[in-house]
Amino acid sequence: MDTPTHELSMTVLMTPDMANFAGNVHGGTLLKFLDQVAYACASRYAARYVVTVSVDQVMFRQPVHVGELVTFLACVNYTGKSSMEIGIKVIAENIRSQQKRHVNSCFFTMVAVDDDRRPVAVPALQPRNERETRRCKQALLRKELRQDLEARLAAIKGVHATGSQLLKTT
Repeated sequence: MDTPTHELSMTVLMTPDMANFAGNVHGGTLLKFLDQVAYACASRYAARYVVTVSVDQVMFRQPVHVGELVTFLACVNYTGKSSMEIGIKVIAENIRSQQKRHVNSCFFTMVAVDDDRRPVAVPALQPRNERETRRCKQALLRKELRQDLEARLAAIKGVHATGSQLLKTT
């Protein structure tokens, strides 16, 4: 296969054990798959174990039903020193009609770690085309927005933000 190391796809058949009584797949089930796909994409790219730092903009656009094939399309959009933004698009496909629907999108921030679980550097992402360049620029904007939101929330709560860790001030 010639899939670049910064991209990954996974397809899963939705089964009754994943759904509620109405036949809709639980959002938590999709979140679990999203986290697994983000992990697989980021760890393959970094050639390291990774941890999830944040999940942004999880939009459940339409319900996913039992019996549908769900494809998770993941891509490293941006790399920092040890962090990566993984964008994931989720497509549900009705097996009988072959109708496909965009049912979810989100962004995970993952951090590569060493054997002692300390952050470790990741290879810099080199966008290869206009689409990847656009995704990288959008990821940088989302990073700035996350940092701004974290600072604003810290100010509201009367805490001091350092990195991704919030420490109470007295």
